[in-house]
Amino acid sequence: MGQHGYGIDHEVVRSVAGEVRDAHALGAQIGIVIGGGNIFRGIRASDLGIDRVSADYIGMLATVMNSVALQDGLEKQGLDTRVMSAIPMDRVAEPFIRRRAKRHLAKGRVVIFAAGTGNPFFSTDTAAALRALEVGADVLMKGTKVDGLYSADPTVHADAELITRTTFSDVLDRRLQVMDSAAVSHCRENDMPILVFNMQESGNIVRAIRGEVIGSLIADETYPARG
Repeated sequence: MGQHGYGIDHEVVRSVAGEVRDAHALGAQIGIVIGGGNIFRGIRASDLGIDRVSADYIGMLATVMNSVALQDGLEKQGLDTRVMSAIPMDRVAEPFIRRRAKRHLAKGRVVIFAAGTGNPFFSTDTAAALRALEVGADVLMKGTKVDGLYSADPTVHADAELITRTTFSDVLDRRLQVMDSAAVSHCRENDMPILVFNMQESGNIVRAIRGEVIGSLIADETYPARG
């Protein structure tokens, strides 16, 4: 939504698409999961009186809108893309089928996974963890508005420290609000490392793909050191 506070900022779409293009040029196979909070947040709407299940479905539909917008931006950058939705809507997206998604990735297409898991009560974080595991990704990278994982909320605590590396158990035990706990648990159980980084800083998507030391790495103790 950029600086508008609501909706889709096409300049942001263009910028993100350009960075994905540069990352793709490095030879990476890229799958993208997009939230819908710039349009509708299900959990907040449920607090206002909308049935939680209905609110979550509306939120999932918002992610489809964002996915189609990003697809347009990526294709204007010359990338071949596919939007795959967990909620069937064959006029705008393919249904999510794991083997088909892996074929798209192998053929160099950028795959955008829309509509979360297709089920209420599951966050976009959990959807991202599931898709990463299903397609056999090397790493799950979460782009945020901050530089990574902090010891406390940096917007509230001036002395909050950036944690460059930690374990899944530490994140869960300390209840560090980096991702939904279910998503972190899925990654821990399946040895899927998570990199949390600031995607609003120009060039960071490419840096993350290259393995440069940015953001915060959440991984098992045996995972290789970075840099």
